[in-house]
Amino acid sequence: MAHFTKATSLHDWLNQRMGIDTVRRVMATEYWIPKNINFLWAMGMVLAITFGLLLISGIFLLMYYQPNVELAFDSVNYTIMQEVGYGWLWRHVHGVAASVVFLIIYIHMFTGIYYGSYKKGREMIWISGMLLFVAFSAEAFSGYMLPWGQMSYWAGMVITNLFSGGSLHADGLVEWIRGDYVPAQAFLNRFFMLHVLLIPLAILGLIGLHFGALRIPHVNNQDGEEIDFEAEAAKYKAGDKANSKVIAFVNDFMSKDMMVVGIYLIFFFYLVFYHYDFAMDPVNFDPANGLKTPAHIYPEWYFLWSYEILRPFSTNVGLIAFAFAQVIFFALPFLDRSPNAIPASRRGLFRFWFWAMLIDMIILTSMGKVPPEGLFSAIGFYAALTFIGLWIALPFITKFEKKV
Repeated sequence: MAHFTKATSLHDWLNQRMGIDTVRRVMATEYWIPKNINFLWAMGMVLAITFGLLLISGIFLLMYYQPNVELAFDSVNYTIMQEVGYGWLWRHVHGVAASVVFLIIYIHMFTGIYYGSYKKGREMIWISGMLLFVAFSAEAFSGYMLPWGQMSYWAGMVITNLFSGGSLHADGLVEWIRGDYVPAQAFLNRFFMLHVLLIPLAILGLIGLHFGALRIPHVNNQDGEEIDFEAEAAKYKAGDKANSKVIAFVNDFMSKDMMVVGIYLIFFFYLVFYHYDFAMDPVNFDPANGLKTPAHIYPEWYFLWSYEILRPFSTNVGLIAFAFAQVIFFALPFLDRSPNAIPASRRGLFRFWFWAMLIDMIILTSMGKVPPEGLFSAIGFYAALTFIGLWIALPFITKFEKKV
């Protein structure tokens, strides 16, 4: 049994039982961050703040939301928006945060790709981050069902139909997911439970895994420099902070993080008060009607790129291409065969691969929102082929990259 002494303070009492000084040292004051990084490294903290906003606003909305097909639409659009004091504010915060969080995720993701932050022992950082992306996607989709508007209903119908597997005709699986032949009360109950309980718990666990994965290999830097963290940390603790290449996470790096977070929150609340409509689909302000199909069914903007990869092909080929798009980013640390963990601007052909991938995903996102007709259909088709081709080409263009 551990040895306990008479505590001299509450802090000492807790420290003997919970090791709070050790936790603070390991996770904060002696968690070392490279100096040579830029504001893009603050996106992780921005994501954590945004997730906090989603949790808080979601709790307030949960107080008045009714998970019933007869009451859900009115509970959102009348009770919350018109009858509850500041209910409109909490809905705007929740809706804007649900959309903006994906903008930050994509920035965070492509920052990691650009600077090679998935290489040289950092594979688990990348994989845990991609698991978080999947969890946030599932959380967003389940939340989109809850207002029970027209786009909620029909997007749920279309997305769950994907699980039939095309020619596999796995209709039983689709009915099992829905709990019925079509989206109805059982469907709403299930997605409500996923949205407010199971998926948030998974996200919290994955956030812990993501931060834990950072602890041993440490954060990458914008120059791709190999840093001896122990030697540089020793300089810092000896008082030679000017010559040390690292800073402590708390309070040094955290103060810089908070400056970026402050700027972000100005932008965020500007959207909440003045342009919240970008996160609210007009079609979803009509109650769900299973007998009236919207003229054009599409998901939210953050799913459009993968949706557009599905659309141009026949059912079976489209489903294979869609599945490919969902899992291929997980394989990035293993498909990139280069020994270099440096910025893309210094990596030869990879530099062109990175910008081609980014531009292609923007084109796919743009095409996913418009009807698949004429020129738009052709652009979407070739953009989908380009996406697949770029991933197939990646191992070949990086295999012969010279060590820098």
